[in-house]
Amino acid sequence: MRKQLHVISDGKLSLEAFAEIAGELEPFTDKFHLREKHRTSRELYTGVKMLLKKGIPTHKIVINDRVDVAWAFKTGVHLAFHSLPIHIVKMHFPDIRIGCSVHSLEAAEEATKQGADYILFGHIFETDSKKGVPPRGIGALEVLKKRNDIPVLAIGGIKPENVPEVLGAGADGIAVMSGILQAKDPIETAKLFLKKLNEEGQ
Repeated sequence: MRKQLHVISDGKLSLEAFAEIAGELEPFTDKFHLREKHRTSRELYTGVKMLLKKGIPTHKIVINDRVDVAWAFKTGVHLAFHSLPIHIVKMHFPDIRIGCSVHSLEAAEEATKQGADYILFGHIFETDSKKGVPPRGIGALEVLKKRNDIPVLAIGGIKPENVPEVLGAGADGIAVMSGILQAKDPIETAKLFLKKLNEEGQ
């Protein structure tokens, strides 16, 4: 399977700004996650329409937490510990692709058992968004990947220079927030991430 690059909104940009950047990043990105905890369903609905208008295909859009918005557009949904249980979403919305964020081996195994299509595991490296919280590290990623047979994407402090290390631990791809969205040149940064992913995947 080709290594994946997911770009996750960081809540700092307006929906318009995120859609604008996403439109430019589309050729180099596998998925765009709308992770906007402070926004209402209606706002997220508007955000998805903006992404579609910028040429982002529905299959590349993932809504965090809000199954109702994902169902309205038939996008993917990404669940967290506070979201509806995976097996409940799977039961009622069998056609929606479900991702899940996990922070431990036990949580990953439970997500796999409940029917998640992929998991995000992190944070792998130190990151400003998790200041003071020790990173899970490469070793934990390697163990988790060996015990789960669904795709595992690494998140947290991922930079182009540490992509080889992450993929060496078995990750099926990476998810990046501010590392791309807050970069001086998001497009060139995304291209660099993709180059690193492709280099290691060959």
